[in-house]
Amino acid sequence: MSPGRHLTTLVLLALGALAVPAHAATIQIVMENLVVSPAEVSAKVGDTIEWINKDVLAHTATAKNGDFDVTIAPKKTVTSVLSKAGTVDYFCRYHPNMKAVLKIAP
Repeated sequence: MSPGRHLTTLVLLALGALAVPAHAATIQIVMENLVVSPAEVSAKVGDTIEWINKDVLAHTATAKNGDFDVTIAPKKTVTSVLSKAGTVDYFCRYHPNMKAVLKIAP
């Protein structure tokens, strides 16, 4: 391979690496024994939250600022994709002592 062609290949490989979008993460938040765990999560816009309810009671993940309100049936999992950056305090409407925070980066 000529030096010029080798350089072109390297440039194309580098550009291809830059064009690959970052993979969104899936983050699990568990509700069990009337506790949200973890109580504080850092995530990014585009990440998926798996809300896992291990209790025999229904729960919600209700943002205090109105950004989301997810209902999770007993022994079920619900997913939602984060679409907005910011720090969001949320709680369970049925059990207001269940509180947590999502820190969502752009």
